[in-house]
Parts: sequence; C-alpha cells; structure tokens
Amino acid sequence: MGRIEWAMWANEQALAAGLILMTGGIVGVAGQFRGWQFAAYGIAAGVFVCLLEYPRGKKNKGTSVARTGQYCFTVCVKSFGPVTRNYYVRAFLHAALCVPAGFMLATVLGCVCLGISSLIYLTAAIRGEHWEPILPRQEARKPESIKNPPMNPPPRPPAETRRKRVDDLEDAAYVNPISVTANE
Repeated sequence: MGRIEWAMWANEQALAAGLILMTGGIVGVAGQFRGWQFAAYGIAAGVFVCLLEYPRGKKNKGTSVARTGQYCFTVCVKSFGPVTRNYYVRAFLHAALCVPAGFMLATVLGCVCLGISSLIYLTAAIRGEHWEPILPRQEARKPESIKNPPMNPPPRPPAETRRKRVDDLEDAAYVNPISVTANE
C-alpha cells in the first residue's frame, strides 16, 4: 500500500481554515462584538493563510493538479525560499496564528481548524516531506524521426528483411526463392 502524503491533506485543511477564520472575522467585525479587534486579526490572519496555502505543492508520485490561477501565488511563495518550503516552519506559523483567534467565539472554529492543520503539517515535516512548486511544463518538441511516410501497408516486416525498392529490376540483385514458371 502507498505512503500517505500528509502535506496534501494539511494544505487543504489550512486553506479551509483560512477561509473559515476570515469568515468568522468578518462576522465579528460586522457585528461589532466585544473584542472585535480579535475578529479584525482573524480577517488578516485568514487572508495571509489563504495566500500562503493557495498554491498546491507537487506530489512525490503521480500527477499534481494545480489550482486555477495558482502560478502567480506559486512564484510569490517560492520566492521566500526555505522559509515557505519547510513544513516545520509552516506548522509553527499556523500554531502561532491560531492562538489569538481563540479569544473570540466568531473565530474559534477557524482557530481549531488552523490548529489541526498545524498538527498535520508537523506530521508531514516529521516524515520528511517538503513543498515543491508546481510549475507549468515546458513541452520540448521531439525531433521527427520519420521523414517520409512508410511505403508498405501494415504489417511491415522488420527493416533488415525488407528489400530495397529499385526501379530497374536488373539492378535489384534480388533472387526470388520460389521459382516462377508460366503454365500455358
């Protein structure tokens, strides 16, 4: 059975947590709840987490499907180098970001989800995973190996046994193994 790639699950969980944290923050600020400053923090932290987690990482095996419009975010996340590539850093960053959101009811669900994604990232880091960007493939054109279309219909004999086509039969130097006689 295959090995689980924990980072893929952590990425989805953290993206959902960022959206939930942002939504709870909007509710807290719009409702002018007591401690609405924590809700404003929830909006900022949710936007930051969504920007960090939107670009998917490349899988170790199989095909990696990029999210729509992820390329510009991938370039930004890739530019920070080992800070964003290392899952230990992401685990501790998400753990630190979720603490202030726990002080307000509107952002508690986002706090819990971000804490869970932090634990999943920590598991991915312990198992040795790291973030690799999905970049668009540059398809290299293969040089054409067939210059002329085949002359014989399929099935074709191997190249060694094919006889060369010569217009003049006397120059062909082809000996027919079966004698041809005309019956009259």
